[in-house]
Amino acid sequence: MKIAVMGTGYVGLVTAAGLAELGHQIIGADKDAEKISRIASGRVPIYEPGLDELLAANVRKGRLSFSSDLDAVTREADVIFVCVGTPQHDDGSADMSQIEEASRLIADNLNRYKLVVEKSTVPVKTSHWIKRTIGLYKKTNTDFDIASNPEFLREGSAVSDFLQPDRIIVGVETERARDILCGIYSKFKDRLVVTNIDTAELIKHASNSFLALKISYINLISNICEKTDANVEQVAEGMGLDPRIGGRFLKAGIGYGGSCFPKDIKALVKIGEDLGVDMSLLKQADEINLDRIRVLMEKVKQALWILKDKRIAVLGLAFKPETDDIREAPSIGVIRELLREGARLRLYDPQAAENMKSLFPAEPERLEYCASPYEAAEGANAILLMTEWPEFAGLDLNKIKAALANPIMVDGRNVFEPAAVRKLGFEYYSIGRK
Repeated sequence: MKIAVMGTGYVGLVTAAGLAELGHQIIGADKDAEKISRIASGRVPIYEPGLDELLAANVRKGRLSFSSDLDAVTREADVIFVCVGTPQHDDGSADMSQIEEASRLIADNLNRYKLVVEKSTVPVKTSHWIKRTIGLYKKTNTDFDIASNPEFLREGSAVSDFLQPDRIIVGVETERARDILCGIYSKFKDRLVVTNIDTAELIKHASNSFLALKISYINLISNICEKTDANVEQVAEGMGLDPRIGGRFLKAGIGYGGSCFPKDIKALVKIGEDLGVDMSLLKQADEINLDRIRVLMEKVKQALWILKDKRIAVLGLAFKPETDDIREAPSIGVIRELLREGARLRLYDPQAAENMKSLFPAEPERLEYCASPYEAAEGANAILLMTEWPEFAGLDLNKIKAALANPIMVDGRNVFEPAAVRKLGFEYYSIGRK
């Protein structure tokens, strides 16, 4: 079978490379011809560890190619994975215009049986609309099937997540569709979970929203810890030893970001409310996450009092380590607040600086981007840690202290041990610890 992956964004590129690595013949398709040209020449538009090597290897082996001729790709494919964007409206609902556009394109080119697999994160019942749209606009009396195969790719480890999945969810409505998808993922047959389509669609939103809820919960607990002598990391460790709870996603900090958790929790709230379900639990979790910026800013003001004209080094701009993604990154809200207070910022991130420049261009005497953490610290009145990049844990803190005008550190990710940093002479602030 020939498989098309429609959309070459984050999910599409990883899916195309991963399916090719499994041995399938893959065409990655996108209407942006310039983007396709860059990818085909080896210039990967996103930073994801291992992805550029995986793409290049499968292009060399002849299993992976790219095209901007969507009509031809659709006609040639037996299976089409739809990986187009579903950005969010202000009310939390998903913008499904790209899904409809892809559905109509498939309808126009439905020359024989095809299996259409929705891979994008979509609201439950989207398959109904894809099926209806293709049925309305197809020009021949040709059979097709719809299936759901939600992605569970974590930025920073997406390649290993695809090639070593903990589960693969397959939502189908026919035996034919089930057999095709089980064949595609035959290497992982022991991890396949087959459901109906509505269930598969809901699993993705339910999973991400639960993890977001877990993060907000431990951040709420960290607020209690800061009012007492409790240590949030020890609380989390004690909780996580209970196998019913587990220790993952119990790390207090400045909140979650990225393209999944903030979007998916809002989307599930909207889905539930549209169905008449009380979604106040998830709404409160989202509000707790948004409040983390205020919590961090209180610590900065506690350390520096007046922020106007203070020089502040901000280390970490991406929403998490091992990615250049700044979507919904907590650093964005913090930078906005610091600039509003009149602070002068020196920013550094190993991968995300170029993306952040699109939101905050460099300004003389107000905001500058630095080539290293040590350059960012030079002459600063305080240093803020916003992303737990591994290189930050290995910083020479004596060198950082010598570069700073004042030895003040606000650690929004609890990268360092308080006693060790204070022993070096720092005034140190962290999350949920004293």
